[in-house]
Amino acid sequence: MAAAGLPLLLVVGLNTKCYSFSEISNGYKSASRIFWAVILIFSLILFISLYMRANMNLSRAVFGLGSIFALVILIASRFAFASFVHRLRGGPPVSEVVILEGASWPRRGNAFVINAEQAGLIPDVNDPDMLDRIGRTLRNADRVIVVCEEARRAQWAFVLKGISVKGEILAPEIEKLGPLGTSHFDDAQTVVVSIGRLSLHNRILKRALDLTVAMIAFLLLLIPFVIIAVAIKLDSPGSVFFRQVRIGENNRHFRVIKFRSMRTDRLDHNASRLTARDDDRVTRVGRFIRKTSIDELPQVINVLRGEMSIVGPRPHALGALAGESLYWEVDARYWHRHAVKPGITGLAQVRGFRGSTFQRSDLADRLQADLEYIESWTIWRDIAIILATFHVIAKRDAAF
Repeated sequence: MAAAGLPLLLVVGLNTKCYSFSEISNGYKSASRIFWAVILIFSLILFISLYMRANMNLSRAVFGLGSIFALVILIASRFAFASFVHRLRGGPPVSEVVILEGASWPRRGNAFVINAEQAGLIPDVNDPDMLDRIGRTLRNADRVIVVCEEARRAQWAFVLKGISVKGEILAPEIEKLGPLGTSHFDDAQTVVVSIGRLSLHNRILKRALDLTVAMIAFLLLLIPFVIIAVAIKLDSPGSVFFRQVRIGENNRHFRVIKFRSMRTDRLDHNASRLTARDDDRVTRVGRFIRKTSIDELPQVINVLRGEMSIVGPRPHALGALAGESLYWEVDARYWHRHAVKPGITGLAQVRGFRGSTFQRSDLADRLQADLEYIESWTIWRDIAIILATFHVIAKRDAAF
């Protein structure tokens, strides 16, 4: 097993960057990479042994326990090494250098700051001795950030390209654009400010997951839907469903479908008033279905209609407030969360960022989670969020 596993671990580990210093010095990333590498290796060994009908003379109990023991030891050693590196360096393992030239920069973190004028560093491409001095000064750096006047940025950028270091130029004006990267158009360089739609392959995967989960949920919940509908009608007069205009994909409006939980004469179609736990507008049945999140279940119809997804940022009403301000007045990035379809559940919800936004700060965490979800979407993360949602719903303090 060792003769087969160790070479495979080395090959797989190198190809998945398990041994890059930036990875093994981060405990969580390192543990995640080595976990999947080991799982792949053990799977390959089992497949090869079964395919070749090899007689390993090894019990399944020994193989299983040995695999678990190997995983535990490898993961523990990764966390221990990351902790050791941080203690040894007194901070992150990456050596960061900030070069200041005719500009100010508030010192933060563990970056080493060099004043270009005091150090005699001038980005002159016609002076080999000067380029030698800059190269020697930065020989041990992993990352260099230059803070200078706009007129000098091109010169510093040209010099940094000739040094084997990750070089960056601080350009505050670009921050207003929220750049995600760079690209080219008609022989000119452009700044990428949005990631666009998921690829066709990923859109098919996500839609297939949505339809599968929504159809299964609809069939399983059909009888409970009828029971809840009867209970709502008996509790108070009015429609069973509540339809409200929400903001969807591409900032387009759509009508979300929910079980009605408020008295018909006191419905708030614009969500201009936040719902409290002892809200006098909520009916007796409404209080129960809101506490258990049952009122959200009819949104599977929105999913089947293609207006929503199972997982995504929660759709909000046009008049939703954080404190006394509209959501987009608190943070203009709010509109960025609509680059994908809204979801019945989402990353923000499983992290506990849900419920009424009584203060402006209540919006910050859920907005950050929504943007993180969009930028790092995978089908496996959707599945993980769906599973985590069941745990959240089971809690007794389910949000209003």
